[in-house]
Order: sequence, then C-alpha cells, then structure tokens
Amino acid sequence: MAKELQVLNALDVAKTQWYHFTAIIIAGMGFFTDAYDLFCISLVTKLLGRIYYHVDGAGKPGSLPPNVAAAVNGVAFCGTLSGQLFFGWLGDKMGRKRVYGMTLMLMVICSIGSGLSFSSDAKAVISTLCFFRFWLGFGIGGDYPLSATIMSEYANKKTRGAFIAAVFAMQGFGILAGGIFAIIVSSAFKAKFDAPTYKENALASTVPQADYVWRIIVMVGALPAALTYYWRMKMPETARYTALVAKNAKQAASDMSKVLQVDLEAEEQKVEQLTEDKSNQFGLFTKKFLHRHGLHLLGTTSTWFLLDIAFYSQNLFQKDIFSAIGWIPKAETMNAIDEVYRIARAQTLIALCSTVPGYWFTVAFIDRIGRFAIQLMGFFFMTVFMFALAIPYKHWTHKDNRIGFVIIYSLTFFFANFGPNATTFVVPAEIFPARLRSTCHGISAAAGKLGAIVGAFGFLYMSQNSNKTKTDAGYPPGIGVRNSLLVLGVVNFFGILFTFLVPESNGRSLEEMSGENETDEGSEPNLEQGSHNRTVPF
Repeated sequence: MAKELQVLNALDVAKTQWYHFTAIIIAGMGFFTDAYDLFCISLVTKLLGRIYYHVDGAGKPGSLPPNVAAAVNGVAFCGTLSGQLFFGWLGDKMGRKRVYGMTLMLMVICSIGSGLSFSSDAKAVISTLCFFRFWLGFGIGGDYPLSATIMSEYANKKTRGAFIAAVFAMQGFGILAGGIFAIIVSSAFKAKFDAPTYKENALASTVPQADYVWRIIVMVGALPAALTYYWRMKMPETARYTALVAKNAKQAASDMSKVLQVDLEAEEQKVEQLTEDKSNQFGLFTKKFLHRHGLHLLGTTSTWFLLDIAFYSQNLFQKDIFSAIGWIPKAETMNAIDEVYRIARAQTLIALCSTVPGYWFTVAFIDRIGRFAIQLMGFFFMTVFMFALAIPYKHWTHKDNRIGFVIIYSLTFFFANFGPNATTFVVPAEIFPARLRSTCHGISAAAGKLGAIVGAFGFLYMSQNSNKTKTDAGYPPGIGVRNSLLVLGVVNFFGILFTFLVPESNGRSLEEMSGENETDEGSEPNLEQGSHNRTVPF
C-alpha cells in the first residue's frame, strides 16, 4: 500500500517556480567552478614547462617531464574521487545542506592556494600546486553527489531531469569561462610584454611576467564559488532528507511551506510509519540492497566509468590533437604567452561550438525522450565518430582536411554532452532511496573519476608515437593517436551495452523509483531492467 507524504507530493506536483531557478543557480555555480578549476590546468601546462623546465640550448621549449605532467593533470582527479566517496557518505549522515558549505569553502581556499606556490624552484612550485589541487579536487568531489541530490529532491517530477541536467550544464559555461579568461589575460600580457619567438631567442621568449599568467588564471576560480557561499547557507535542508532520513516531519513541512508558499500539514504519524517499516531500513551492504538496487548501481557506475575514460582523455589532450593537425603552430615558432593564447582560443572554440550546446540539448530533451534514449544515442554516436576519426586518421592530418577533423571531433563532444556525460550525472540522483541517495551518487561519480584517471594518465602514454624518435621528451613509445582513438571507440561501444542496466526514471517520483512509499513488507519498487517500458508519459 503506497503512502505518499503530502510535503513530498507537493514538491512533485509543484509548478516550475522561482525557487527552482535559484536552486539551479546556487547548485550550478559549484559546477561552474568545478569545470573552471579542473580544465584550466590544461591551458597552462605548456607554460609551466617553459618556465620551470627550460633547458639551455634545446631546440624545443621546456616541457613538463611525464611524471610531473601526469601529477599536475591527475592529482585533482584523485582528490575528486576521494571527495565524492567521503562527502557522498557524509551527505546521507549529516544532511545535504550542512555538508554543502564545507565543500565550497574548501574549493575557495584551495583555488587561491594553487596560485600561491611562490618559489623559483620547479620542485617546490609543482609540489605546492599538486598539494592544493588535490584538496581542491576533494572539495569539487563533494559537490557532485550533493548538488545532484539537492536538485533532485527539490525538483518536481515533470521537469526533474531538466533541472538536474541544468546544474550539470553549468560545467559547459565553466569550461568556456576558463578559455575566455585565459584569452583575456594572455592578450593583456602579450600586449604589455612583447617577446620574440623561441626560435629567435630561447631565453627571452618566456618573459619573467609569464609566471603571473598561470597564477592569475588558476586563482580566479575562487571567485564564483565565494559569491554563492551566502546563498548556499540560506537554503533550507531538503524535505526528503528531513522527513525520510532525519524523521522530522514538522521541520520538513515548515521548511517547504516557506519555499512553496503553501500550508503543509506535518504528517508525523505517516513519517514514523514509513521510516519504521522494515522494507525501508536496509543499508548499502545488505542482500536487500543488492536485490533491489545492485544492478542499478552496477549500471550507473560502469556507464560513468566508461564515459569518463573517453571524455577526459579527449578533453585533457585537446591541445596535443590541435598541434598534431596544425591548429596550433609548432611550439618553437611562438613565445610563451602566445602559446597560452592559442591553446585557450582553440579550447574556447570547441566549448562554444560543441560542449555548451550539447549540455543544453540534454536539458531541453531529457524529460521528453527520457534518460535511457539520450544515453544510448550519445554512446552510439561517440562510438561512430571515434572510429570515423581513427580509421582514416592519415587523411585527417593533411592540411586540406583539417576542418573536417575539427567538425567530427566537435560532434564527438556534442554527443558526449547531449548523451552520457549528462545522463550519468542525473540518473543516480533519482533511483536510490533517500538515506543512500547521496552515497550511491558519490560511488557512481567516483567510478567516473576512476575512468577519468585511466583516461588522463593512460592516454598520456598511449597516444605517444610508436617510433622512439618521435615521442615527446621523456615518454616511452606508445601506440600512437590513431590506435588510441580506436581503443576509445571500443570503450564507447561497451558504454552502449552497460546502458541497458540503467532504469528509466522519466516522469516518476523519487519514492516510486526507490520504493520508499511502500509500507507493504513484500512490495518491490517498479523498476524495469532492459529496454522495455522505457518512456513514461507525464
């Protein structure tokens, strides 16, 4: 027998109101900062190499040694993975709101700390940078499960997918902002401090002021996070946590009465009935959880893991792909600041043409065609386009075919974002019980970050030329860009297969998905596996 709480039902059927948009902005600004902080490092790694690893008399500018490049790029991911697991668990134990402020403060402090590694010694600078970027990642990691859970618990069931996806879509603006800000900073420094190219004068090509460029770009990430701190602290705890986990019916009704501006009754007896019911008390490591949600958790973790292998290996090494096809000139024909400007310009173009539109296509269509269809379609097209880049790879490296390469490369990104990159974030926030929702989202997101680490570290080595004489300084020979793209195509194909484990949650209430409003001992939540009964009218 289903017993729906009035306060939760009121949230489910509420018309789209101003508080929905405030919640999107407050939660979304965290993601804006996350994306800015995680991706801005790829704009300045070449500059760090020129400043701190310059070798006198070398034909090419200094570059980060392989282990240092892997550490600088990957350390934030390790922090993010730990943060997702820790804060995901804490969000279910202490409440979403209480933990939400902690993650933001950590992000602000560590963004500033990242740029404050003052020393002329390469080891000291890189060590301090890596230390702060680990803890920055730790804070960012907490934002994933908390933002998704808060948004899903505040939203109505008709447009819940679009609201959670809109929070995630702020990532696109974060990447865009990182690129635009790097263009502005590098243009200003280029105009003020003119320098010859590396070929003309190796030492003079990197002006001393270039050291400020990367620090300014990295530190500005603290601003958007700091601006939303006050609003995060003013947000009430979600009614689903207060009622179903903290078991405080009075507080839940009073909080949501203010938010929804309607009178809601505190149904203490009903809350007690639901929370005391044995079928709503199983923990994460129980047979009951395995039976009800085991395959769903496998589906959400595996698809996110596979998606992030492809997504991050591409995103972090965009600049190398651009160099390979000639979008960015040879390093020795530019000075240090000019190189930052050109990398930022290329990344901003990709973000503007494919990354940002992809996210918002998901927002527009997720509640119309459902999560499953979007995820399946995204993985399918990513597989097709990866193979389209890899198989005739020689063809794309010719000067005349560059535009074609960029278009297909952009489409891969477009379908990652109008596809699994958004849906893998949305679904784990909808299909698990309230008392485990943040934890399960954290576990799914951490599996994704594990994929990002595989993508970021593994492909740094894999994409090296198989000819020893043509590899980047310090790297062993790899399998080359073409074979790396083929591997990514196969990874995306597996994403298609694992998508069939994920249930469709379109148009259904969170309690219906998790079975929490069922007080009958033998009842099971109505979650279809496989592809039948996918689309639910709303």
